[in-house]
Amino acid sequence: MIYLDNSATTATLPQAAETARKYMCEDFFNPSSGYAPAVQVEREVNDARGRLAARFGASANEIVYTSGGTESNNMAFSGVLRGQRGPVHLVCGAVEHPSVYELFRQRQLAGAAVSYAGVNADGSVNVAQLASLLRPDTALVSVMHVNNETGAINDIAAIARAVKSRAPRAIFHVDGVQAFCKLPFSSVPCDLYSISGHKFHAPKGIGALYIRAGTRFLGGQIGGGQERGLRSGTTNVPGVMGMDAALAYYADKQNEKIAHVRACKLRLCNNLLTIPEVMINGPEPSVGAPHVLNLSFLGMRGEVLLHALEQYGVYVSTGSACSAHKKGKNRILESMGIRGIRQEGAVRFSLCPLNTISQMDEAAQIIKDQVLKLRQFKRR
Repeated sequence: MIYLDNSATTATLPQAAETARKYMCEDFFNPSSGYAPAVQVEREVNDARGRLAARFGASANEIVYTSGGTESNNMAFSGVLRGQRGPVHLVCGAVEHPSVYELFRQRQLAGAAVSYAGVNADGSVNVAQLASLLRPDTALVSVMHVNNETGAINDIAAIARAVKSRAPRAIFHVDGVQAFCKLPFSSVPCDLYSISGHKFHAPKGIGALYIRAGTRFLGGQIGGGQERGLRSGTTNVPGVMGMDAALAYYADKQNEKIAHVRACKLRLCNNLLTIPEVMINGPEPSVGAPHVLNLSFLGMRGEVLLHALEQYGVYVSTGSACSAHKKGKNRILESMGIRGIRQEGAVRFSLCPLNTISQMDEAAQIIKDQVLKLRQFKRR
């Protein structure tokens, strides 16, 4: 098997799975309980919280654990807007993940003032256009750090400066699901930042929301008061500790891991560009996110190629896993001006540190054989 759909999910690392198993079968105690073993588990969860916070240059009380990226994004939205009174203005990128975009669209349908910032040809948010949309009554700005379909990296620092200058009362949220552990950074200039564990080899069902100290935020789920009252619900200790183990893997020689992933991506891209009528969708591979490559194979449908490759144990996607069962135009590519046969032939390849250069060569040969074969059938 050659797995090239790591933006959808990643294989749980053995050490992360074993850590999660330990907290399911041995140290299974509820950290909200009062007896000694449970108190010890609570300490270990808080130690893990501190290690995660350190990645942001933050303190432990600025991290709230969630069930993953979608909940983190939803909680960022509701936690900010619940504290707002009267009409407000909202801004997000036109190419956001559905867990952000649909929230803004629903609020717009309900009558709120919502603006969508367009993107450049490479899929990154047009900072100048976004800045022009900001108003004194803008309450929330949400932009993804890395686009999940094209690998375009947004200039978060420039957007943060624009928000501070033109809408100083606005809360700035960043969806970091496809950036965290994939890009080198120690802190992000924003108020809220979402992550999801299963995107970096942690178990599914765990994520976090960074909330900068002092941010006006009323939280998400109401219940027993866990997570400082900002997200109630029994702590997912196996998920928290499994994610902590995955973070340790990425923290060890992180720059080398990032360089390895980019080398694999460039090898795959260079191999595939030897096929006639192949086009890059998004930034140049050397400057985009190290793990995402989007290509169009003209003269065929991406979905057909996906299923052809599946027969050879090569797994790719045609876009976001959240949109895999939806028919119609691709909103992300459409926003970039990519339409018609180029949009139809788009395929996303997403990599991780577990991939190898030899896999890139093997996968490229299989892809080339199948593309040439399928094009013959279509042209008859």
